[in-house]
Amino acid sequence: MEANNPLPAVSQEALWYLNNYILLRDYYDRTISRIAARCVRKGNIAIEEYPYYGYILDVLEEICEVGEYILKHRELYPYVEKKIAGGFSGFRKNLAEYNEELKKNASPDMIKDDGADLKKMKEALGAITKEQDPTIGAGMSMDAVMDKLMRENNIKNNNGEQTS
Repeated sequence: MEANNPLPAVSQEALWYLNNYILLRDYYDRTISRIAARCVRKGNIAIEEYPYYGYILDVLEEICEVGEYILKHRELYPYVEKKIAGGFSGFRKNLAEYNEELKKNASPDMIKDDGADLKKMKEALGAITKEQDPTIGAGMSMDAVMDKLMRENNIKNNNGEQTS
């Protein structure tokens, strides 16, 4: 006979986060299915080309935020064991997959902790300085851009003059 172990008392707010996580996961799965079907009806376009693809990422971001809340609140762990398939290890695995999916597909403005990654990317790409390209950050007119390109390529303008 199984012992009746009562779950620890937690706040209604904390339980709301757990229930919201479960509902969001189900909603995300149904949303992906619906949008995938919509993409087929729109000529079999890639899901990333769907005009409202960003909404999927918004739901995914919310799942990750709520999941992180659950991770930080150990009092919810016994409830996770009971309410989520696979228990706590299943929860952690799924949350890691959601975080990875979000990281792979998120736009740069969605990524909150991008300072270190951005610095690494700039170093890898080699940051261009104003000495190398004086137009960085400047709003050049089309004429100025064309003049610069023509100068760099030694092309003569319409009057037959070499641009300086």
